[in-house]
Amino acid sequence: MPIEILMPALSPTMKEGNLAKWAKKEGEEIKSGQMLAEIETDKAMMEVESIENGTLGKILVAGGTSNVKVNTVIGLILEKGEDKSVLDTYQIKGMQHGQETQKQPPVEKEIKSTTASNQKQPLAQEAKSDRIYASPLAKNIAANNGVDISKIQGTGPHGRVVKRDVECANVQSFQTPCSQIGRNQVEYTDEKVSTMRNVIAQRLQESKQNVPHFYLSCDCVVDNLLLSREMINSTAPKDKDGKPAYKISVNDLVVKLTAMAIRNKNFVNASWMDGFVRQYNNIDISIAVSIPDGLITPIVKNADQKGVLAISADIKDLASRARKNQLKLEEFQGGGFSISNLGMYGIESFNAIVNPPQACILAVGAVIQKPVVKSGQIEVANVMNISISVDHRVIDGAKAAEFLSELKNLIENPILGIL
Repeated sequence: MPIEILMPALSPTMKEGNLAKWAKKEGEEIKSGQMLAEIETDKAMMEVESIENGTLGKILVAGGTSNVKVNTVIGLILEKGEDKSVLDTYQIKGMQHGQETQKQPPVEKEIKSTTASNQKQPLAQEAKSDRIYASPLAKNIAANNGVDISKIQGTGPHGRVVKRDVECANVQSFQTPCSQIGRNQVEYTDEKVSTMRNVIAQRLQESKQNVPHFYLSCDCVVDNLLLSREMINSTAPKDKDGKPAYKISVNDLVVKLTAMAIRNKNFVNASWMDGFVRQYNNIDISIAVSIPDGLITPIVKNADQKGVLAISADIKDLASRARKNQLKLEEFQGGGFSISNLGMYGIESFNAIVNPPQACILAVGAVIQKPVVKSGQIEVANVMNISISVDHRVIDGAKAAEFLSELKNLIENPILGIL
């Protein structure tokens, strides 16, 4: 009896995926452990291996098919000694095969229609007579200002000259005449949403609808943090070209100090699990990384036990492989706490959306020079805003404030993070 190949669920959030390509052709022998196909999930391109021996008898869903639902029968394997003729009478037991691909937006049709309608020449140009198509107000303004209305290109209905056309024709020569204003004939285009972007949209919508968010923020004076970063980077050995062996960022230090704050206040390292709270014993921090198709959160595991150099190397490696769709499932699924940093874009402060089922996400802004009061005197200091978004079902306001105060103290006094 043929063995059904089902569209696998390769992540907890996956409801459908794209069947990128088949690694085997119909009639080819398959051995257990060999790659069958490549599936594009909501997060990455994954290889699917066969768990059966036999022959690929029939491909039911072609390579390149989009939005194939999980558990759809995508192919059939013939067992050893089984003839292909059994496929003629075989009835599929699983879900129906042949999922339709998502329909492309009718861009070409819209473009052709819009272009055709815009290619019609204005009535004023088609007319062979000397009649001038203009509104009475436009004629009156032209007469009062000595403007030859017959030389004006109308922009009103059917090429009719209207008030704004006469006013534009009467402006100074260094300004752009209305007749030179071009309009793109294609009013808009529709782009197909990727699997990842679609899942991101669904998860963020669910988060904002179902998770009762609250937000706390504070400013941190980071002069000591910047000095620590400078001292660490100054000790980096250099190669023959003068390139340093490492260069840590402010974000690397924030990740390390956040891990230490979580160690001291571990109640933020938790998730809401529909009726109970799951408290994590290991400190694994998810780092938001922007990739071409959307956003992914690779995990720095055991961040509290690693030095800042190791954390920096982990983040660079994870981010690089995330942008190439080379992360393993366990490298971006899980984690108990998230950090999103937009400081490199000059964003001073923002509130992030909680990444379910986690209870907290930290938003980190840019380092900005601001006046601050120290010992009754106004001084200029480097200031960074941090904001925490919290699931109120898991953590109350006072407890979240306790954690943020702990983190602020570590950021302003980073030496405490290594004691």
